[in-house]
Amino acid sequence: MLKWRLIGAIAILVPLCGLCWLDYYYNFGRPGIWLLPLVLVLGVLAAEEVLDLLRAKQLRPIGWSCHLGTFIVIAAASLPIWWPSRSVPSQTDQAEATLYALAFGVVLSILGEMRRYEKPGQSMIHLGLTIFSVFYVGGLLSFVVRLRLVQQGTEDGNAYGMLALLSMIVVVKISDTGAYFIGSNFGRTKLVPRLSPGKTLEGTLGGLAASCLGSYLMFQWIGPWMLGGPVASIPFGWLIFALLVSPAGMLGDLAESMFKRDMETKDSSKWLIGLGGVLDVLDSLLLGAPMALLCWEFGIVGPGR
Repeated sequence: MLKWRLIGAIAILVPLCGLCWLDYYYNFGRPGIWLLPLVLVLGVLAAEEVLDLLRAKQLRPIGWSCHLGTFIVIAAASLPIWWPSRSVPSQTDQAEATLYALAFGVVLSILGEMRRYEKPGQSMIHLGLTIFSVFYVGGLLSFVVRLRLVQQGTEDGNAYGMLALLSMIVVVKISDTGAYFIGSNFGRTKLVPRLSPGKTLEGTLGGLAASCLGSYLMFQWIGPWMLGGPVASIPFGWLIFALLVSPAGMLGDLAESMFKRDMETKDSSKWLIGLGGVLDVLDSLLLGAPMALLCWEFGIVGPGR
């Protein structure tokens, strides 16, 4: 199992590192231009996996509404990346566009359900599940996009944006890795056995410790190298960042475990060797990203607004 996990992780990391390198050094003044297509594809695939989980229990949300709504929300969050004018929209414009896109996703969901309505009994359930899917995948992935655009328009915007994105991914994923290894070898106390029998208190503490190490490396070593100087933050901002983002990522992992257990499904799909599906990889990032952006917006790490 560990062997296949490592193979799957390498298969993801190698192309991701290549895209990040291109996006950092050759973005044509549009940070995120290389990563945006990847996020859009992952969003559509993750939305399909949510739909598949629901179909396992004979629940039938509107597929096209979910996919199109998810795509539009991510595209709206990416407004500064693809906007044709040289006058790039501000972060406020970006947030407003995302909010309108979420509202439009609700409208699409309602229209889709109205179009296929035949008899009473299921429409409200399916409508709610379609809206949930758009918000869960598209809405939460929009925060991943917004991390790449932190401090856009400033002199160090490209470096800060890449640091914001990478620090979130590193803290969340090194937390997952630390929790897995410590829990596998030393775990005794079950954390939430009804949702995820394999997760332990010892693993959780190990994940938190690993996330603190990852955050320290990102903000005390990698960040200064990227910026050519110290990363602006409050005292011990890197530690607060880890202690906020890592638990949020763990919650995201547990949330998907709850969804799969409720639908009586082991993995969201079999796309990735040893890792399950796209949603199995993204689950912790989906809740880690909003908390990470909060830390950047309020200046816990970075210069703030």
